[in-house]
Amino acid sequence: MIKTCIFCLLISNAVVNIGAAPPKGRILQGETVFDITKYGAKGDDTTDDAMAFIQAFRAGCDAAGRARILVPAGRKFMMGEVILRGPCKAKPPLIIDIQGTLNANPDPSSYSNRMWILIEYVHNVKITGGGTIHGQGHNVWKYATEAHKMPVSFTFQSSTNGDISNLNFVDAMGFHSKLIDSINIKVTNLTIIAPDESPNTDGMHFSNATNVDMSDCVIGTGDDCISIGTGSKNLLFTRIKCGPGHGLSVGSLGKRPGELNVGNITFLNCSLKGTTNGARIKSYHESPELTADKIIYKDIIMDSVKNPIIINQHYDSKKRPGQSSVKITDARFINIKGTTISKVPILLNCSSKYPCNNIELSNIDLRPVPPLQEVSSACVSATNVKYVGNVYPPATPCTK
Repeated sequence: MIKTCIFCLLISNAVVNIGAAPPKGRILQGETVFDITKYGAKGDDTTDDAMAFIQAFRAGCDAAGRARILVPAGRKFMMGEVILRGPCKAKPPLIIDIQGTLNANPDPSSYSNRMWILIEYVHNVKITGGGTIHGQGHNVWKYATEAHKMPVSFTFQSSTNGDISNLNFVDAMGFHSKLIDSINIKVTNLTIIAPDESPNTDGMHFSNATNVDMSDCVIGTGDDCISIGTGSKNLLFTRIKCGPGHGLSVGSLGKRPGELNVGNITFLNCSLKGTTNGARIKSYHESPELTADKIIYKDIIMDSVKNPIIINQHYDSKKRPGQSSVKITDARFINIKGTTISKVPILLNCSSKYPCNNIELSNIDLRPVPPLQEVSSACVSATNVKYVGNVYPPATPCTK
């Protein structure tokens, strides 16, 4: 095996496939394929194949030319904790080609950092393949609590110029995916699915993420389809289908000391079906002072959504009497239409310490689902609220 790997690394002008089956994707000229089955992966859904994946990645990461780490199609690879850490020497882009199914070890105690698959310090990487990342969450959801959170299926951290596409995430123990401390990331064509009763199974969470373009994804979970946390800026989401779940959320913000500002966040041409929330901004009481600004929800379709438009600065704060210090400004809700099961589909419930400022609602049409007949809007502690064009339900004067 060692001789074979050295031989592969020495060849830089030919395509070499050391796997049992050729990749489905187009192989680049001069690319070497590092198939995890050649590093001991059994693919029998019983043997822990984590070390084989790590070793194949390490060989590809250190390769002199182009490299593709391959999880071959047609097999199920059970794995415990997987840490894939750069930086890498391979000629960019490094490709992690997941064609088969990765099944998590169902024992949550086998993950030391509450992470299953962690990719960090890996720049110029493309993660794709059409395969499935199955978290086996149905085994552990009954044990999940706020104090005992379950492992995240996929964490992409401290990396730049990443491309994540054409993957299927199923039944994570905790969050399905997190994108943390990373810059210039493209995310496309993901399917993320878990039952609506699964706890804390956010589709994708962003923390200190900058310059992200996420599009054409289908997400249905037991929590937020998208959640945006501290320090995230310049994020664009287009053609996201959400449902079931808790909506497309900026927040929760201000839960912990030292959180950073968020801003320049746009959701465009998205749809939500049967979710508890739609376009949502949320923050905690007694938060650090920070801003959430330049947030746009535009061309959004709601289908039987409970809270289609909601700003809630009193989120989960029964034990925190002080008001939120998150300053929400320049939030725009434009061309949002569809149906609701809530009597109050437009709710601006802001902080009395720092009222929301410069909020725009433009061309809103949210109709009740029978037997609900009448709907209204509500506004608390907001200034400079602008209603543009037709807004239904009609505007309500804002109170303190």
